[in-house]
Amino acid sequence: MSAKFEQLLEKVYEIHDIEKAMGVLSWDKETNMPKAGTEARIQQMTTLRRISHAMFTSDEMGERIEAAATEIADAPYESNEASLIRYLRRSYAESRQLPPEFVRRVSEVSGKANPAWVEARESNNFAHFQPHLEEVVKLAQEMAELYGYEDEKYDPLLDKFEHGMKTAEVRAIFNAVKEDLIPLRQAIAERGTAVDDRLVHQPFPIDKQKQFAHYIADAAGYDFSRGHLGTVVHPFATSFSRNDARITTRWYPNFLNPSLFGTLHESGHAMYEQGTHPDLARTPLARGTSSGIHESQSRMIENIVGRSLGFWQAHYPKLQSLFPEQLGSHDVKAFYRAVNKVQPSYIRVEADELTYNFHIILRFELEQALLNGDLAVADLPTAWNDKMNELLGVVPPNDTEGCLQDVHWSRPGFGYFPTYALGNLYAAQFYETAVAQKPTIAEEMAQGKTHALVTWLRENIHQHGRKFTPSELVHQITGGPLTHKPFMRYVTQKFSEIYEL
Repeated sequence: MSAKFEQLLEKVYEIHDIEKAMGVLSWDKETNMPKAGTEARIQQMTTLRRISHAMFTSDEMGERIEAAATEIADAPYESNEASLIRYLRRSYAESRQLPPEFVRRVSEVSGKANPAWVEARESNNFAHFQPHLEEVVKLAQEMAELYGYEDEKYDPLLDKFEHGMKTAEVRAIFNAVKEDLIPLRQAIAERGTAVDDRLVHQPFPIDKQKQFAHYIADAAGYDFSRGHLGTVVHPFATSFSRNDARITTRWYPNFLNPSLFGTLHESGHAMYEQGTHPDLARTPLARGTSSGIHESQSRMIENIVGRSLGFWQAHYPKLQSLFPEQLGSHDVKAFYRAVNKVQPSYIRVEADELTYNFHIILRFELEQALLNGDLAVADLPTAWNDKMNELLGVVPPNDTEGCLQDVHWSRPGFGYFPTYALGNLYAAQFYETAVAQKPTIAEEMAQGKTHALVTWLRENIHQHGRKFTPSELVHQITGGPLTHKPFMRYVTQKFSEIYEL
């Protein structure tokens, strides 16, 4: 390794360590910290964020990046060194495109918008949030101009979360999803055999739920010797190294699904971080390729694995043993059908596997309309309800269950929502490829075993961390670009059988 590259790594390691220390403070804030400590904790985290930002955006950092790049110019494209330089150059340039005054305004507007959103949501009063959302939209528009774009204003915002992907590309994929998925949803509603999910809506003692959550996360492939399961209001996964990747979930005393599938979802995220190559440690490459690819791993474990019949044929007896009164008289197929019930929902986070993408497509289309000035913020509630009716056939009874349900628009984070649906599409395409390349995966999955699948994910996705762009990774693995067709094959076969179409 060259001397200049080692000097660059010294700074990269320092910045990484500060950011992970901030992550530990954030984890503690969400899981253990007394509420009275909030103000002091925010001050501590702000200080660390300011230090790491100043270090990374300094002229010295830029000089170290370029000096190291010159010395390793002949390194292979796929090497760790070349991959790190590519990422650092892009991230460094991006971080210097937003003036400090703009960053300050983002923090100020978001700081006021968030509590206003909370109040508006609680009181079902969109007018209370409207002026704040108008400011957020203006900031998003300004951010797009500061980053610059060639084609569409939405492009640079999407690029922050799914590098290299264009708005037009996502639009084409989502339009294809709509064209193929709406008829399937309608067929289920009109001709499908009724599915009863009352068995998951019963009293389930939380101590037993916790016991099963540990069991099922381990069964899916999450390594508890390098992890931890915590309790929060809004579940998330976070990692401080590949040997410390933590998950969280929430517990409902009368509904099993949130803790069960929340645990599996976050396990998928954490398994990705646990699987990054040791040589990438303490660098920004020891993370997921993108938001969408990361979501593919959580959706893979939550849905393709966690909502499969084979998985529950293997693990349902354990669940029954913990809840004999609730589940003893229901067989595994009844449970399998219950956790796969399709029912259009007003709320995105409560949506089933088949209709979830519609919630994302709605937000993707509305974000573009707001950003481009084609939709006034004042008209958002009506536009939201119209889209819900078009895509899901339901209309929210109020704005709390409509356009006020997500926290995302209390800050200028436009471009993030599409990655949720992209994750579903990536997951299906990866899984279809995995089974074709390694038939033992399907055989094991039919027995509720995940070892072969997790091994394939480690080799093809996890170990590479953030070395490649999403497009590069998809081409390397599947031999072509992202397409909605594997997802449609997956849901059509699965739900046609469940609903006897």
